[in-house]
Amino acid sequence: MSRFAFGLVSLLLAGTASLPGTAWADEEQPGDALEAEGNIIVTGQRQAYRGDFTLRETPQAITQIGQEQIDANNLTRLTDALDLSASVARQNNFGGLWDAYAVRGFAGDENLPSGYLVNGFNGGRGFGGTRDVAGVERIEILKGPNAALFGRGEPGGTVNIVTKRADFDNRGRINVQAGSFDRRRADADVNIAVGDVAAVRLIGFYEKSDSFRRTVGSERVGFLPSFLLKLGENTTVSYDLELTRQEADFDRGTVAIGGVLGRVSRRDFFGEPGDGPIEADATGHQVQLDHKFSEDWSLLIGTQYRETRLEGFSTEAELATGRQRLFRDGRSLSRQRRFRLYEGEHFVVRGEIAGRFATDGLTHRVLLGVDYDEFDNSQLFLRFRPPSIGAATTALASNDIDVFNPVYGRFPLPAPGPQTNRLDQQRAVGAYVQDQISITDSLQIRLGGRFDDITVESLNRANNTAASRSYNRFSPQAGIVYTASSAVSFYAAYGEGFRANLGATAAGTLFDPETSKSAEIGAKFGLFDDALQGTVSLFTLSKSNVLAADPANPGFSLPIGKARSRGLEVDLMGKLPGDIDLWFSYAYVDAEAREDVADLNFGLPIRRGDRLINIPRHTVSLQASRAFDIGDTKLTVGGGVQHVGTRLGETGTAFELPDYTLVRLFAAWKVIENVEIFADVTNLFDTVYYTNSFAQLWVQPGTPRAASVALRLSF
Repeated sequence: MSRFAFGLVSLLLAGTASLPGTAWADEEQPGDALEAEGNIIVTGQRQAYRGDFTLRETPQAITQIGQEQIDANNLTRLTDALDLSASVARQNNFGGLWDAYAVRGFAGDENLPSGYLVNGFNGGRGFGGTRDVAGVERIEILKGPNAALFGRGEPGGTVNIVTKRADFDNRGRINVQAGSFDRRRADADVNIAVGDVAAVRLIGFYEKSDSFRRTVGSERVGFLPSFLLKLGENTTVSYDLELTRQEADFDRGTVAIGGVLGRVSRRDFFGEPGDGPIEADATGHQVQLDHKFSEDWSLLIGTQYRETRLEGFSTEAELATGRQRLFRDGRSLSRQRRFRLYEGEHFVVRGEIAGRFATDGLTHRVLLGVDYDEFDNSQLFLRFRPPSIGAATTALASNDIDVFNPVYGRFPLPAPGPQTNRLDQQRAVGAYVQDQISITDSLQIRLGGRFDDITVESLNRANNTAASRSYNRFSPQAGIVYTASSAVSFYAAYGEGFRANLGATAAGTLFDPETSKSAEIGAKFGLFDDALQGTVSLFTLSKSNVLAADPANPGFSLPIGKARSRGLEVDLMGKLPGDIDLWFSYAYVDAEAREDVADLNFGLPIRRGDRLINIPRHTVSLQASRAFDIGDTKLTVGGGVQHVGTRLGETGTAFELPDYTLVRLFAAWKVIENVEIFADVTNLFDTVYYTNSFAQLWVQPGTPRAASVALRLSF
C-alpha cells in the first residue's frame, strides 16, 4: 500500500505545482469527436493516454461498445460485451472464474486472465474474478499495433475499459432485473455534484444466480465509487475505488466421449458440490491528475494499485490418458481435486504530456510518456491426482463419477497434497513518444516508438530456488491516414511489440520474452450523412516465444514457438434509413502455428499450419432495432444474431467445437420519461453450443434459452 500512497502524494504535489495554468480551451475535445462518430456521449476529459484524435484520423480499427449497446443487450459482464465484436474470441475461462479472450486470433498466457486496460492503465492482471460492467461507461477494442504506445500487450489489440467517473451533472439510475435460472440482480448509479469544485459518483451492484448447470451457482457484489476534485480552472484530480467480491462454483464444463460432444447432458456438473464455491476478490485504487497548460499542451499523470485474491477447492476431470478411466469404459470420469490460493499485487504509475505545435507549415500532435509497472503473482497449488488405471484400480482411488448418472458425495473428498508454491515478479520501466504530423489537410503520418526495460524474477518456494532475468527492447510504430473526402479515409499501420513472459518452467528455466509484429490497412467511412459509420480492415500479425499451459505441472507454462494470424474485418454501426439502429461486425481470422513443435500439454505434435485453439475462422454479430412512438410512450423492439464458426477444441488433435448460430429478441418500453421496462430472450431456438474448450474433457457448454425482465429508473 505504501507504493500507492507514494504515487498519490506525487500526483497531489504535481497538481499543486500546476495550479497557475491557463483556462480550458474552447476547441473540440476528443470526447466530442467520439460522440459524433460513434453515438457515444463523453464529457469533461480527453482520452486518457491516447491524445487528441478523432476516430476517423486514427490509423487503426477501433470498436466501441457504449451504454446504448450495453443496455440493448442487457450486458452485465465484460466477456458477454466482447461477443459483440467479431474480432474477439472466447478462450479457456478457468472454470468461469476469469475473463479470457483473444483479439484477432492471439491470446495471452493461459495461466493468467486476459490483460486489459482500465482508463489507460494496465488493470486486468490478477485474480479478481470476472469483470462486471456496472461501473463501465464504454468498452474500447483498440485493434492492431498498440504495443508501441501502451506496452506489454497482445499484437491483435487491446481492450480498454472506460469507467463511469464523477462529473458535475446531478443524476441517477437504478436497475432491477430477474431472469431464468433464478437470476436476481440490482445495480445503482448516482452522481452528485458538490457545487462546482467537487463531485462524487456512487455505483454498486449485487447479483445472485443459479445456472443451467446442476448445483452450480454464483454470487457477486461490488462497490465502485468515484470522486472528482477541481483544484483550479485548469486542473482536476479524480479517484476511483474498486471493491468486488465473487463466489462461484468452479466448473470445467462437459466432456466429449470419444471426441464426440452431446452424448451427456449439457446440464450435468462433473465436479463436487461439497467443494463449495471459490472466492475471488479485488480491491483497486486509481488516481489521476489532469492539467491543461494551454490550448495546446496538457499533462495527465496517474497511479493505480490493485490487490486480487482467489481461493478455494475444485474437483476436475483428469486429462492424462493413462489416468483417465473414461477413455476405457466410456462412462466413468476420473477426477483430480485441487486447492488454489492465488494472489496478485499490481502497481502502476504513468504520466504523459500531450501537445501540438507547427513547424514549416506542418502541424505536429505529440505524446510523450513514461510508466512504471510492478506485478507480483503468488500461487499456492495443492493437488490430488488419480493413479494410473490398472486392473486393481478402484473407483474410489480414481475419484470417479458416472457421466450418465452423476452421484455427488459418493466418496470422501480426497485431500490434495503439495504441488506448486511459487512467486513470480515483474518490474518494468517504459518510455514512449508518438508524433502525428499533418502534411496536408488530407494526409497525416504517425511515427513513434517505445523503449521497455523489464526484469523478471521467479522464486520456487517449494525447493527455495530462484532465477532472474532482464530484457530491454525498442518497439517502433508507424502509420498513415489519407482523408479522401469528408466521408472516407484510408489508413495503414505497422507496429512491433515486446512482452516479458512471466514465470518459469517447472524445471526453473525462465522464458524468453514474447515479441510480435503487426500490420494492417483499412478504410473508414460514413454513409447516409455519417449516420452509419464503418471500418474495413485487413491485418497480419506474428509473434514468437508463445506460451501454453503445462497440465503435467499446473500453474507452469512451456514455450510452443511461433504463431501467425491474418484476416479481414468489417464493422458497421449507426442508423439506417427508417430510423433503424444497426450493429454489424464480421471477422475472418486465420490463426495458425508457424513451426513444428511437440505439444507439451498432451504430448502430441503441433505442425506448422495447425490452427490455434478456440479461434473461429468466421464470426458474425448482427443486431437491429427500431423505436416506435405509442401515444406518450416509446417502444423499442429489436433482435440480434451471432454466428461463430468451427474452432479447434484441443491443441495437437483434430477435435473441433461445432459452429453455432444464436438468435435473440428484446424490447424496451419507456412508460414515462424516467421509467423503462426491458425484456429479452436469448438463444431463442434453444441451440446446443459450446463457447470454448481447453481439452476434450474440459469443454464449456453455452446457456440454453433464457429470458429476463428489468425495471430501469432514472432521475
